[in-house]
Amino acid sequence: MIDQADKDRLARLEKRIEAAKQADAPTSKMEDHHAQAHLAWRMVVELVTGLLVGFGIGYGLDSLFGTLPIFLVLFILLGFAAGVRVMLRTAQEVQKDKMAEVARDERRD
Repeated sequence: MIDQADKDRLARLEKRIEAAKQADAPTSKMEDHHAQAHLAWRMVVELVTGLLVGFGIGYGLDSLFGTLPIFLVLFILLGFAAGVRVMLRTAQEVQKDKMAEVARDERRD
C-alpha cells in the first residue's frame, strides 16, 4: 500500500519534473528573430528621438532669438550624442541580460 506521505512525495517529484521539462524546452528561432528586430527598432527610435528633440529645441531657440542656425546645429549634435548614449545604455542592458541568461544556463548544467 502507498501511504499519503509517498503520494505527496510523488506529486512533488512530478511537479519538479514538469518544471524541468518546461525550462529545457527549446525556444523558437522565429521568436528570437522578432526579439532582435524589436531591439533594432528600439535603438533606431531612440536615436531619431534624440535628433528630433535636439532639432525642436534648436529651431525654437533660433526662432526665439532670431539668430542664425547656430542653436539648431548645436542642439542637433547634442541630440545625436544623447541618442547614441541611450542606444549604448540599451545595448549594455541587453548584454547584461544575455550574460545573466548564460550564467543561469551554466548553473543548470
